[in-house]
Amino acid sequence: MSKTFTVSEAQTLLPVLESLLRGAQKTALRVAELDLEMQQLNQRIFLSGGMHVDVVAAARRRGEREKSVQLTKETLAEIDSIGVQVQSLEDGILDFPCLLGGELVLLCWQMGETTIAHWHALEDEATSRRPLDARFDKSERERFN
Repeated sequence: MSKTFTVSEAQTLLPVLESLLRGAQKTALRVAELDLEMQQLNQRIFLSGGMHVDVVAAARRRGEREKSVQLTKETLAEIDSIGVQVQSLEDGILDFPCLLGGELVLLCWQMGETTIAHWHALEDEATSRRPLDARFDKSERERFN
């Protein structure tokens, strides 16, 4: 079985995970910016029928893109190694596996929220998340007793 979290364990990890998630978002955004820049350059070359390109600058940009891709992958792998799932990098949504009455569910947190206050079933999307209820308090007490 994969790692599971109580609500309080997941909550304790939020500052570190939020920092990692912000870093991954930043590097992924840089990849998108560099991709757009290269697409625009390719379009200018095509429309002009060819042109002089600063090959060194283009290679530098390509290297920067690859470094950003690698950093994004490494950060996502670090989050995964903690046992947390990135549901959506763009929207900043994390899922924490949690046992609730013997059933595996996902605690759900979205960037900007101060606490973990929602959950959803494994087969559901984060958009169908529900507020935590008293069962989660009971589940946490049972785990530590």
